[in-house]
Amino acid sequence: MGTDANKDCGLLFEYLRGILYDKRIEHFDVDELSEPYKDLGRGLQHLENEVNELVAYSAELSKGNLSVEIPKEYNFLCENLKNLHANLKHLTWQAQQVTKGDYSQHVAFLGEFSEAFNEMTKQLKEREEQLREAAEKAERRAEMIEGYNGLLAEMLSKRKEWLLVVDKDSKEIIYCNKRKQMGVTDRSFCQTCKRRLSFQSELLKWESDEQYKVWEMEGEAGTYFRVTSFQMEWEERFSYVHVVIDITDEKRNARNLTSTEYRDPLTGAKNRLFFEEYMGIVLRDELEATLCYLQLDGLEYVNEMFGHQEGDEYIQNFVEIVKKNFRGGDTFARLGGDEFCVVLSGNMAELINRKLAEIMKEFQEKVYRKYQCSFSYGVLEIKGKDNKLTLEEILEKADDVVYECRLRNIAKYPLIFSTLVE
Repeated sequence: MGTDANKDCGLLFEYLRGILYDKRIEHFDVDELSEPYKDLGRGLQHLENEVNELVAYSAELSKGNLSVEIPKEYNFLCENLKNLHANLKHLTWQAQQVTKGDYSQHVAFLGEFSEAFNEMTKQLKEREEQLREAAEKAERRAEMIEGYNGLLAEMLSKRKEWLLVVDKDSKEIIYCNKRKQMGVTDRSFCQTCKRRLSFQSELLKWESDEQYKVWEMEGEAGTYFRVTSFQMEWEERFSYVHVVIDITDEKRNARNLTSTEYRDPLTGAKNRLFFEEYMGIVLRDELEATLCYLQLDGLEYVNEMFGHQEGDEYIQNFVEIVKKNFRGGDTFARLGGDEFCVVLSGNMAELINRKLAEIMKEFQEKVYRKYQCSFSYGVLEIKGKDNKLTLEEILEKADDVVYECRLRNIAKYPLIFSTLVE
């Protein structure tokens, strides 16, 4: 091979090496070649163009640009990439269909990726079915709750008492069973509350850490109201709930029963005569009330062991604690000996049971040198128009509850009933 042939082969080899390995190819002049090698040089230039097209095409595909122009048909180097390009475009279309809820899409031309894609659509379909079932259940539940809430709201609106819910922080009224209008709540009462409950500002600013509180307020024109207040979470807001009951008639009836013949001389509480006449009014007028029947434990033991003067002090200490924990408008009577009753307007047995448990704890914690203290109790709700019991039957029923409480006290506090505490 001559010198010119060696030169031509060297130029062509360097050109081919540049096409295959260099990012930037120096310009190649075919005219520098001898005549027999010029056709080969032009063929390498054609190869350079196809390689450059392949590199540019694959670069765009690697960036996810599926809109890139497809290389010419004669560029055989791009055939596999063009097939991949077509598959990716179809796969993109299938993924778009899946996002629209068409889980029938199936891929069978991409090997392991096909398996992953098909499993994904299967799980998405199952998950959508689960979510649809859950949504349908939630919708049915919401419809039921809405119906119950509507019924409850209608029932509450017919009640004589007020039910007010006040946001603990903002002091706005977020629910009132007397409110007829709908929409955004504000700090004011509806017109009915404004007219009847002149002490609205007292309710709005009321704050307490007590579990609940029963208190009385005086309204306009000689009206009286009993308020039961407690804390609770209402629609994810910490709130105070106030149940307000008009006790004006109860007060007026009580004023007619204030002479000395209705008082117990030892304790100053109302006596049995007052209690029976007052309960006669409650039953006659079909009023709702809560009756607390109380029996002071161990009175006979205290009288026998320490004398009647000590027994009288035991009774007076008990009466003092009970009076302190109830309000003046509540009817508190000594029926005789160790028997007492407290009568409150409205049905609130659950609240009063908790209150009596607190009174018991306070009574237990009082320190005496000679003996400990206890009382048994039973709480009954008198259901107004639905009540069918006479006063005698009510007391018999209450006595049964007290008896059960007394048995528990004997088991829990045996020293109170029989043993002298040194």
